[in-house]
Amino acid sequence: MQTTTSSQWIAERAKALGFDLCGVVRAEKFPELARSEEWLARGFAGEMGYLADARRSDPQSVMAGIRSVVVCGLNYNTDKPFSTQAPLEQDGSDPRGWISRYAWGRDYHEVLGEKLESLEAEMKARIPGTWQSRAYVDTGPIQERVLAKYAGLGWIGKNTLLLNQKLGSFFFLGVLLTTLDLEPTLAPSGAPPADLCGTCRRCIEECPTQALLEPYVMDARLCISYLTIELRGSIPEELRAPMGRHVFGCDICQDVCPWNRKAPVTQSVDWQPREFVQEGEQTAALAHRPASDASLDPNSLFLPRLEWLASLGEEEFRRLFRGSPIKRAKWRGLVRNACIALGNSADSGDKTALERVGRLLSKLAESGEASVAESAQWALSRIQAVDGTRDHER
Repeated sequence: MQTTTSSQWIAERAKALGFDLCGVVRAEKFPELARSEEWLARGFAGEMGYLADARRSDPQSVMAGIRSVVVCGLNYNTDKPFSTQAPLEQDGSDPRGWISRYAWGRDYHEVLGEKLESLEAEMKARIPGTWQSRAYVDTGPIQERVLAKYAGLGWIGKNTLLLNQKLGSFFFLGVLLTTLDLEPTLAPSGAPPADLCGTCRRCIEECPTQALLEPYVMDARLCISYLTIELRGSIPEELRAPMGRHVFGCDICQDVCPWNRKAPVTQSVDWQPREFVQEGEQTAALAHRPASDASLDPNSLFLPRLEWLASLGEEEFRRLFRGSPIKRAKWRGLVRNACIALGNSADSGDKTALERVGRLLSKLAESGEASVAESAQWALSRIQAVDGTRDHER
């Protein structure tokens, strides 16, 4: 039953399980996969050594007997404002930061993993014979975006992300590798979706750190997402001011993309921002409010209070962000990022707020974690400079 019917049925079942996109592609060495070697040689991967895994350039080397890959996409866009539109100042004394939209809710690895396991189980029940499969959600040596392109799900844009004409780019990708010889979504003579970026250069021009060196080429070492999540040590000083209020990831190259202007939103609670309330001595997660409620909780992952993030203890961080993508940055990384964001918000607070933030940063400057202490000292110097300037003006 390894026929066109199987591929069509798989796509239908994927949609029934909640996926927004699904396509099938042969496990082949597509042209884009061969370009990774040059990109790595230029040092653009930074500390992400796992990207040098040779298997990433050939799907055939990832799993014995692999013939096909089922690629699925899941929309995570919510109705909250983009980072380029969100009000970072709720009042003069409460600076807010930005957490990438994909990290507001549940860990996408878990959500997509569960759906892929369900799809795999249904395929096992439906398709006879002895065959193997393996699911990955950004967890294996697979370049999902390239496979998704040739599965017909979209084109790789100038910001290096996969773009879909209907969904834009706010969607996750997961893959199911299989030894089944499934009919591809695109006919052998069919071309993948056309590149519809046209002459637009918004993503390149709006990147604060100029990480997009040219169309389709990113130096990850300059990307705010890399700096706030993957980089383990201190952030280069020349990149701190351009980071602005970002504390985990960055959405700018997606937020300015015309294809995301009318991107559909999901009502799934999985992607709504986590919110937290104080219960005695501890902070606890709050049940999700309706997506239509745009009001802000003092401790929400949508425009989080920077002082709250910077003051989190390591144990509290682990407890609050269990089951969240944010745990990837680790406690020291998130607090480091919050310190830098506080430094970049120095000119937005009143004197009382500056004094309060200054006391917090002074404490963090004594941290045993070098990157936290150094970032706190940098931020403190920014606040002291602003405070001194205001005193002089008075």
